[in-house]
Amino acid sequence: MQYKSDDITKDKIEIFLEVNLLYDFYGKLLTKRQSEFIELYYNHDLSLGEIAEQYSISRQGVYDIVKRAEKILKKYEEKLGLVKKFQTQKFKLQEIYDMLTTLGSSALNEDDLNLEIEKIKKLVKELI
Repeated sequence: MQYKSDDITKDKIEIFLEVNLLYDFYGKLLTKRQSEFIELYYNHDLSLGEIAEQYSISRQGVYDIVKRAEKILKKYEEKLGLVKKFQTQKFKLQEIYDMLTTLGSSALNEDDLNLEIEKIKKLVKELI
């Protein structure tokens, strides 16, 4: 399937990424059918019509199941916050990595070095 550059908007990409991330964390909590439809629609790039044809239901039926599953995934995130926590941890780990990389390639005096080490220790403690 070929796309024109206008067909894929930033919003569509953001929704795609958000649903896939939510699905990675909470997909096992969906019903089998919801999970299958999300998988086919978002991961295998099938259209609503193609899924409807495979399952012998209406396109509207597929749409309703996909939208309901998306709402459920978002509700789980609102209540549990696992994705947000994961993203925060990933950001802090990247920050630690960057700081350590900088430390390894710079010549700091002892006071500056100790200050950087304290910043790293603080970030690690937040992760623990």
